[in-house]
Amino acid sequence: MFTQIITFLIFFAVIGCILYGRKLIRTERVDAVFGNPERAKGGIHWVIVGSSFLLLTWLYYSWDIAKAFYPKSANELCQVGKVNDSLLSLKYLFPIEERQYKSTFVIKSENKNIDKLAKEIDNTEGLRTQDKNKLLNLINKTKKTIPLLTNENLLQNTNKIKINEINNKIIQLTKEFQKTNYPGESSEEKSKRIEDAKKEGNWGASGTAVEQTIEIPIIPKTNKGLKFDAAAKELKIISDEFFKLRNHNPQYKKAMKEIKDEIKQYRSDLDESHEVASTYAKDILKVARRIEYASIFPPNTLEEMQKSLIEFDKVQKKEQGYLRFVDIFLFPSGTIVSSGPSCSEQGSGRWLPKPSDTLNKFVLLLKPSVGFKNIPLIWYEMMDVSQIIGFILPDWIADIVPGKYPVHSEDGTVKPNFKSKVLNIVTGEFKLFKIPVPMGHIWDSFLRVFLGLVFGIIIGVPLGLFMGLNRFAKGFFDPLIELYRPVPPLAWAPLVISVLGIDNVGKVFLLFMVSLSIMIISARAGASGTQLSKIHAAHSLGASRWQILRHVIFPNSLPEILTGVRVAIGMCWGTLVAAEFLAGTTGIGFVENVAKKYFQYEVIWITIFVMGMLGLLFDVTLRKIIDKTIPWRGKG
Repeated sequence: MFTQIITFLIFFAVIGCILYGRKLIRTERVDAVFGNPERAKGGIHWVIVGSSFLLLTWLYYSWDIAKAFYPKSANELCQVGKVNDSLLSLKYLFPIEERQYKSTFVIKSENKNIDKLAKEIDNTEGLRTQDKNKLLNLINKTKKTIPLLTNENLLQNTNKIKINEINNKIIQLTKEFQKTNYPGESSEEKSKRIEDAKKEGNWGASGTAVEQTIEIPIIPKTNKGLKFDAAAKELKIISDEFFKLRNHNPQYKKAMKEIKDEIKQYRSDLDESHEVASTYAKDILKVARRIEYASIFPPNTLEEMQKSLIEFDKVQKKEQGYLRFVDIFLFPSGTIVSSGPSCSEQGSGRWLPKPSDTLNKFVLLLKPSVGFKNIPLIWYEMMDVSQIIGFILPDWIADIVPGKYPVHSEDGTVKPNFKSKVLNIVTGEFKLFKIPVPMGHIWDSFLRVFLGLVFGIIIGVPLGLFMGLNRFAKGFFDPLIELYRPVPPLAWAPLVISVLGIDNVGKVFLLFMVSLSIMIISARAGASGTQLSKIHAAHSLGASRWQILRHVIFPNSLPEILTGVRVAIGMCWGTLVAAEFLAGTTGIGFVENVAKKYFQYEVIWITIFVMGMLGLLFDVTLRKIIDKTIPWRGKG
């Protein structure tokens, strides 16, 4: 129901925004020429259209629209898939979906293999003449067994009767399948089936963050599904009966036995020095066995059976009714397929999770009672303010307080003094009140990126400005920066993590290295790109070096610096996820890495979405900062 409402809202939003945009075009200013930045401002309605188009594409190609409007269609297509799966092995024998009979293909292929093997034996040097003659004779006998299988006169009556019985079963199934009351389920059987179907669940991913139930229910939930399920079971029985048949008449059995006995005797008579001849004899036996196990029949024996299968296939497609249109229009890039006892999504719906399932999974991952590896994606915990104070204040404050720390008395007690009380404060060993503090995988990743970026800005921006204004700084630091900057962050990751450990210190330092080089280059480019006329004007007005730096160079460098921050954020997120892939027990990268091992596509897409949203949050924040701090950008 939720997906249906969202789908309708998307359609109305897209139509409404397009109409509003066309109306706005007719009333907008005409003096804003092409290239004027004013023409690109606003346009929230086009943002809605773009976002709606993206969401609608996701809903459509993930088959969530099909799930919302036809929730039982997957189960019905599962039963259709069972029929197609049962038909597949039988249809494979005939020129229905293939170009020729399976018998024709096998005969053609094995004749080619026989001729190739005979030519290879004849051209092999070092093989005795008597061995060549014996092997070629065996090949000739093997080739002559094929006509014994394709001769209509040699086909046994028992096989003719059995093929006729199988054909009649297909014809009877076709007639019964068209009846509305097929397969004639009793009320008790129907009640049991409905009860079992309820226990099995509905279409879609479910379960905990690691465990997951079946994605497609296999027990038929509708009368249409029951009809196809019953037909699939009968077709499976018919298929098994047919493939048990072997067109092995007495003449063929006799010829095959002679070939096997001759090859066995021939190989036993050879010594180790004639290994090549023994190998060729073994290859001939393989060809003979492939012919033996193949379902080879005379050319006209299975014509009626082929007609019956084609007729049933037409009838089962007709009986699908509206389901064929649902499959075509609401299951793009694939369908529901059956393989053995289970059904699965085959196509875009398999690797592109449904928004509804993804949302449900996201809610589960947010819950502290579920989470991912017992840690929620984002939540809060109540922390005493004393712990925060103890984290901020250094322990050496207590050490510089005059006096000594208390010593235990003879009665085994320790009386605190002023110095010990100060130590308790700086170490957080006291109680105040509790406040909510964020925690979870998202918060850990966010904090690592934020700290790495902040340290990179604090050190990189002053150093970059210094390099842009001083020849010594540029000459001294430039080789060091350019030496490590081209190296991919992942190349540093194993070294940094092995030296600083897998905890937050190693990851934050790696992100600091990534952001540092970007901020240095951005600040240096901004400082060296300041217009000389502005600096001369400041000098002529009597400005000091600090005033020139503060009021001229730094404001002119801000656009480059803030652009560098935006670039650094993207680089930091990519590096962090890779670092958490390599080593980590929390964070978005860790969640995605574990989800990849268990093929949890919903969780993988959740991590991708979260990373995108966090990156967008950073970027939107920076845009607001840019608009507020450098409103002159692009106007000077």
